[in-house]
Amino acid sequence: MAAAVQELYPGTKFGIGPSVENGFYYDFKLPRSIAPEDLYKIEKKTKELVGRGIAFKKRLMSKSSLLKLFKNQPYKLELIKEAKEKRLSVYQSDKFIDLCRGPHVKSGKEINPEAFKLTGIAGAYWRGNEKNTMLTRIYGVAFKTEKELAAFLKIQKEAEKRNHRMLGKKLDLFCFSELVGPGFPLLTPKGTIVKEELQKRVEEICRNYGFQKVFTPHLAKIELYKLSGHADKFNEELFRVSSPRKHNFVIRPVLCPHHAQIYASKIRSYRNLPIRYMESERMYRAEKPGEVGGLNRVYAITVEDGHSFCTIEQVKNEVKIIVNIIKDFYGSFGLWGNHWVSLSVRDRRHPEKYIGEKRDWDLCEKILKEVSDEMKLNAERKEGEAALYGPKLDFMFKDAFGKGLQIPTVQIDFATPKRFNLTYIDKKGKEKNPVMVHRAILGSYERFMALILEYYAGALPFWLAPEQVWVIPIGSRHEKYAGEVGEKLKNSGLRIQVKNENETVAKKIREGELQKIPYLLVVGDKEIKQKSVSVRERNKGDVSMMKLVKFVEKIKNA
Repeated sequence: MAAAVQELYPGTKFGIGPSVENGFYYDFKLPRSIAPEDLYKIEKKTKELVGRGIAFKKRLMSKSSLLKLFKNQPYKLELIKEAKEKRLSVYQSDKFIDLCRGPHVKSGKEINPEAFKLTGIAGAYWRGNEKNTMLTRIYGVAFKTEKELAAFLKIQKEAEKRNHRMLGKKLDLFCFSELVGPGFPLLTPKGTIVKEELQKRVEEICRNYGFQKVFTPHLAKIELYKLSGHADKFNEELFRVSSPRKHNFVIRPVLCPHHAQIYASKIRSYRNLPIRYMESERMYRAEKPGEVGGLNRVYAITVEDGHSFCTIEQVKNEVKIIVNIIKDFYGSFGLWGNHWVSLSVRDRRHPEKYIGEKRDWDLCEKILKEVSDEMKLNAERKEGEAALYGPKLDFMFKDAFGKGLQIPTVQIDFATPKRFNLTYIDKKGKEKNPVMVHRAILGSYERFMALILEYYAGALPFWLAPEQVWVIPIGSRHEKYAGEVGEKLKNSGLRIQVKNENETVAKKIREGELQKIPYLLVVGDKEIKQKSVSVRERNKGDVSMMKLVKFVEKIKNA
C-alpha cells in the first residue's frame, strides 16, 4: 500500500506503518490532501502491485548507510538516529524500500488481493504529539479469504450504528466544544440523567455493603502524590496549576491518597474496622493528544472510586464483598456471565516497578488466588499487570462486538497505609498498619456510558433511559387529557414528555422510535372515554390499550 502511495503521489514522506488490532495503518506526509474517494484509487493500485507477485527482500544495513538511503525522508531519519542498534533491517519490494523489522511474506503471491480493503482516512500527529506535523493516516485490513473480509465489513457496519459518539450526538447525551477543549466531554441534561441514575444504582448497592460517601477536593500539593508514589508513576500525565498569588498545586490523577487522609484524620481502633469510603468525582490525566477520543479516553475522568481500610484478617472477606457488589451491579444490566477475570500479579523480574515489601506481595497474591478459587471466578494469572502498590482482580466484560474491556477492579494494597503511616489500635493496644483495598465498580462514568450505549445500541434499559415515556395526543382537542396523563406519570416518579408540537402523530412516533424512547402513549377520543392509553413499547410496536393505572403498575414492576 505504501508503494502504491509512493507511485501515485511522488514526493510523499513516510512515517510509520504498523499492524494494529483491526488491520494496519500507514502515516504519510502527502504532497496534497486526499479525500475518502481517493482510497479507491490507492486500493486499485495496491491490488495491481500485489498481483505482480513481487518478492520482499530483507537487508541489514549500517546506520550510516541508512542515513544516506533515507536522506529525503525526515521521519525515517528521526527513527534511524534514535535507534540503539548499529545495524537495522530494511525490506525492498520492487522499487519501494522501507525501514522495517519484519517479518514479511516472501512475495505478493501469498496475498489474496480480493481479501484486502482500505477502510478509512484520518489525521494523526507524528508520534502522537500535537506539537508535531499532522500526517495523513490510511487504514486497511487484509484477510486470507474474501469470506473473512465480508464478515469483518459486516461487523464494522454494525459498529458504525452502535458507535457511542454517533449515538451520543443523535440522542443528545453529550457534546464537545473546541473552546473547552478535546478530552472534556460536556453532558447535556439527558446525559446527566444517565450519569446520575448510574451513580444512584451503584451507590445504593455499595451502601448495602457498608460503604459511606465522602467528598474530596480536586487539587492537592505535589507532596501528597510524591508520598503515595503517583507523582513518579504519572509524572508526564500530571496537570499542574498555579496562581498569581504563587499557589502551586496538582490536579489529582487519583483519589486514593485523599481517602487515606480522611482515614488519618483521627485515631482508629480495630473495633472501627473495616471502614469503607466511596466517592464519584473527577480526576485528571494529561493523556497523549493522539490517544484522546470520544468517551473512552478523556482528560477529565469521572471515577466511581472506593477504598476499604481493614485488618489483615478481614482482607479476604472484604475482597469477596466487592466481588459481590460487582456481581449485583453488572447483573442489573444482564452483563454478569458475559465476562472473564484476570488475576494481575507483579513482574517478579522487575521488582523496581512496584512499591511495598515482597512478603506483602506474596500474601496479597495468595489471598486473591484463594478468593478466585472459592468464588469460582476462574481468574487467569497475568504476570506484570499488577498495580503500582499491589496485585488485583480485573473483570473483563465483552462489548457489543465481543471485545474485552477492563472496567471493575479489586486491588489489595499494603504499601500505601505504610507510606502515609496510617494506623489503628489493635486488641493489645498496639499500633498497626491497616490494609487498604481499592475498588472500582463501574470504573469511569464516561467509559461505562460508552460501553452501555454501544452494547444496547442506544436503547438503554427503562430505569436508565433519560426520557422513559412520551405522551402523544392525536389532535389539539386531546392535549388537555395528554397533559393530565403526563402529570400523573410525573407524580409517579417517571421521566416523561408530552409531545404537543404541531406535527403529525406518525412523525412523533417515528421520532420517538429514533430517540429510543421505551414507551410511547397515544391518546385520542377512545382513550379519553375509557381513561386509558394506547401503548407502543420499544421494539414491539403497538401492544394494547390499557387503563392508565394499570400501565403505571406494569412499568413500576418491570
